[in-house]
Amino acid sequence: MKNTKKTADKMKAIEAQRLAHEISFGPVIFQASRLMIKFGIFQMLLDNNEGLTLEEIAEKAGLSRYAVQTLVYASLTAGTVLCKDERYTTSKVGWFLLNDPLVQVDMGMTHDVIYNGLFHLEETLLSGKPVGLKKVFGDYSTIYEALSSLPPEVQKSWFDWDHYFSDQSFDEALPFVFANKPHRLLDVGGNTGKFALRCVAYDEDVQVTIVDLPQQLEMMKKFIAGKKGAERITGHPANLLDESVKLPKDYDVIWMSQLVSAFSEEEVTSVLARSAAAMNSETRLYINETLWDRQRFDSAAYCLTQITLYFACVANGNSKMYNSTDLLRCIDNAGLTVETIHDNLGKGHSLLVCKIK
Repeated sequence: MKNTKKTADKMKAIEAQRLAHEISFGPVIFQASRLMIKFGIFQMLLDNNEGLTLEEIAEKAGLSRYAVQTLVYASLTAGTVLCKDERYTTSKVGWFLLNDPLVQVDMGMTHDVIYNGLFHLEETLLSGKPVGLKKVFGDYSTIYEALSSLPPEVQKSWFDWDHYFSDQSFDEALPFVFANKPHRLLDVGGNTGKFALRCVAYDEDVQVTIVDLPQQLEMMKKFIAGKKGAERITGHPANLLDESVKLPKDYDVIWMSQLVSAFSEEEVTSVLARSAAAMNSETRLYINETLWDRQRFDSAAYCLTQITLYFACVANGNSKMYNSTDLLRCIDNAGLTVETIHDNLGKGHSLLVCKIK
C-alpha cells in the first residue's frame, strides 16, 4: 500500500488551506452531493454532452431555480460539476459519485446509519459507549442487537454496505477454505447466512453451523428458507460478548468474516482464545477482514479508517477497522499462529489462515 500519512508540509499552502475548507464544510457538500444524485441532476448533466442551463435543470428536475442554483453552485466549487458558457456538465468526480458502487453504498451508510449519530462522537470517545446509537436508534448496547428492528431504509443501507464488502470476497476465499475438503464448518457471526449458502453450494457434503445472536439467527432462517442446501445449515445461538460462552467443538474449519471489526481488541482476543479452545491440530481458523494497512490503494485505506468512527459512535463504542499489526497481536495473545495470509480478495479483503500453537 502507498503511504497514507499525507502531511500538509508536502502540499502548497493554498492546497492545504483548500483541503482544510473542504473538511470544515464536509457535511454540507455531502448532503448537496447526495441530493444531486437523488434529484437526478448528475445523471441529466451526464446525459447531455452540451450541458444544461440552470433553468433547463430546474425544469427537468421539477425543482425551483433557487433549489437548483444552491445545489449546482455548491457542486461547481466542490468540483463535481463543470461550467462553460452558463451550461453545466458533470465532472469526473461527479461521475464517480454517481457510478462507483462503493461510493454509493458508503453514501447510503453515511446518510441513513451514521450521519445523525456522528453528532455524538465526542461523547462516544469520552465514554467508550455508542452514544450515537442510543440517541438515534434506541437503548441498545450494540447495533447488532438492533438490526432486526431498525427502520427499513436504515436496515437496507446497513446490509447493502456490509454485504458489498463481504460478498465480493467469498468466491475467491472458498477455494482456500475447501482445500482440504472440510466436512463441518463453523461460521462465527454468520449474519444472514450468505456465506453459508455459498459453502453448501460449493460443496454438496459440507454441514455449516452459524453462531450468532438469536435475533440474527431468526433473520438468517428467513433469508435461507427454500434455498438450495439450506437443510445443511443450522444455527447455534450465542452472545460472543459473554466470555463464558464457549464455541462448539469438532469442526474442521472455523470461519469469521468481518467479525473482528465488531469487537474491541480485548474482545477479539477473547473470541479468538475461545476459538482456539474449540480447535485441534487439524482445525483451521479463517479470518476474512479488510485490513486497512494491507490495501492496494490509498482510497481504500481512507474509507476503512473513516468507517471506524461508525464503529465508535453507532456500532458499539469500542471497535474499529483493524490494521494487521493490531490483529496479529490479538491472534498471538489468543494462542494462535498465522500460517498464511492471502491479500487482495474481492475489493480488498485479507484472508488469515490460523492454527493453534
